[in-house]
Amino acid sequence: MTSAPEGSRGIDQILAEARSRLRRLGPHETAVAHRNGAVLVDIRPRAQRAAEGEIPGVLVVERNVLEWRFDPRGEARLPIAAFDLRVVVFCQEGYTSSLAAAALLDLGLSGATDLAGGFAAWRAAGLPTATTVSVTVDQTADQAAELRRSDART
Repeated sequence: MTSAPEGSRGIDQILAEARSRLRRLGPHETAVAHRNGAVLVDIRPRAQRAAEGEIPGVLVVERNVLEWRFDPRGEARLPIAAFDLRVVVFCQEGYTSSLAAAALLDLGLSGATDLAGGFAAWRAAGLPTATTVSVTVDQTADQAAELRRSDART
């Protein structure tokens, strides 16, 4: 094995730095945030969602397109993308979601964070799960309209 290039960082350091910028939420805090208007974003691949289950009512945006969908300045953004949007990202165990939430902070979404422990922690906490496939990013126009209507009611 050769030595690491000067200035490079290992994934453990990168993850620790990302998490130091987040106020990570536990499963119950995430459920409360969702009830209070935060958008829960499942970044897991379709096969993993199908095998493990899902959280009802979340928005699915796979990791490889997350920044493009949530950058309020971007042409490929979702209708709900906004700098003040409260977003809780989750993956299966809470590692990838920490990196993803930090990337959203880098885009200026000051309300971005992640679910500590991911979907596994949510399920272990006994919170609702489903076996059906939830809304994908391609189906978000109707969901975004509903989110705006619900925001207008609160």
